[in-house]
Amino acid sequence: MKTREIKELTTSELQERLVATKENLNRLVLNHSISPLDNPMQIKDARRTIAKINTELRLREINQQ
Repeated sequence: MKTREIKELTTSELQERLVATKENLNRLVLNHSISPLDNPMQIKDARRTIAKINTELRLREINQQ
């Protein structure tokens, strides 16, 4: 997910995406521990997406104050 796409979403949509992405990350890590994934970069991408969403949520929180 690109930063531009994240900035266009509303706060509630971001929170929903954050929960979904965290669940996806947990599933990827679990599957990877059982048998190697075809593309282990998916784990890295999921972590980066979570960080981007958290950053945007924090920026919006700071700007509201």
